[in-house]
Amino acid sequence: MTIRGRLAALTAAAVAGLGLVTAPAVAAPPADTEVVSVFGHRGASGYRPEHTLASYELAARTGADYIEPDLVPTKDGVLVARHENEISGTTDVAEHPEFADRKTTKVIDGTEVTGWFTEDFTLAELKTLRAVERIPEVRPHNTIYDGRYEVPTFQEVLDLRDRLSRELHRDIGVAPETKHPSYFRELGLPLEPGVVEALDRNGLNRPGAKVAVQSFEVSNLQELDEELDVDLVQLISDSGAPQDFVEAGDPRTYEDLVTPEGLREVAEYADVIGPAIEVVLPVGEDGSVGEPTPVVADAHAAGLEVVPYTVRAENEFLPGEFRSSDDPADFGDVFGFFRALFDTGIDGVFSDHPDIAVTARDDVAEH
Repeated sequence: MTIRGRLAALTAAAVAGLGLVTAPAVAAPPADTEVVSVFGHRGASGYRPEHTLASYELAARTGADYIEPDLVPTKDGVLVARHENEISGTTDVAEHPEFADRKTTKVIDGTEVTGWFTEDFTLAELKTLRAVERIPEVRPHNTIYDGRYEVPTFQEVLDLRDRLSRELHRDIGVAPETKHPSYFRELGLPLEPGVVEALDRNGLNRPGAKVAVQSFEVSNLQELDEELDVDLVQLISDSGAPQDFVEAGDPRTYEDLVTPEGLREVAEYADVIGPAIEVVLPVGEDGSVGEPTPVVADAHAAGLEVVPYTVRAENEFLPGEFRSSDDPADFGDVFGFFRALFDTGIDGVFSDHPDIAVTARDDVAEH
């Protein structure tokens, strides 16, 4: 069952009185409408430091259909949730003198990066660190939570998903992203076996499970297609090319993947594309939103669903015509932007503010 179809079925069950209800203070959309799925991007990262259990829990409790952990490995091969393997911007590692000598420079997917990296720490060492807000200049309110939360393992995220599904009486989905798979495979720390093992262990590797595994690369999704019975999401950047294509000398780019022919090829191994918003709804140099591209219609014609990333409420991240002021941290007309995006026919959306996304989605369903 597709992401949209699975969510619509769950909503219909709730309305039919089968005991499935949405999170507190979040209204269920009508059962006869096609429902756009809301993915809590790194949890509810607009309100809590990203990729923490607190962020994921808040996302679920405010109505997100899926929570999204990005996965990287530790030195001892445990999958943990961080947006990047370089952790100086999302943890207090720089304040730990015992790890000062771990600071180093590496080349990650062709880019030189200096800092501290998860693959140089055991899980026990990572657990001594605490999460901090990644963009404090835009989200100063989140900094009050700095130092409160650990770096969670993938298993801890799955345990949280299970607990919240029972408490909220609805199935909370999980959408793990495999980060830098080619890089970690070369290090002897491949991500894919751990993902498969965790989903198997938790009874989630089965048709109909509310799971969507993501990657910006292609070859690892093709491999996972042989081992997983869940949705696979081909992520699409608005520029460049998949790293595995670059390393293999394949001249194709992300732009090639969203042509009608490219989308048909993607549909041979994936169920969903996750494009950058600009791939679906371009923004001009003057900050105005242009006409939608044909990508959504072409993806649907190929049998793929479309879940773009990422809507954030702050002016910093909104097109100019939806900004409310010159202050980058102020909230803009994010409801207007959601309406424009929903009008393209997308099937889901990633958002740092899942509560706002749910409200915007329900507004559309009611009208």
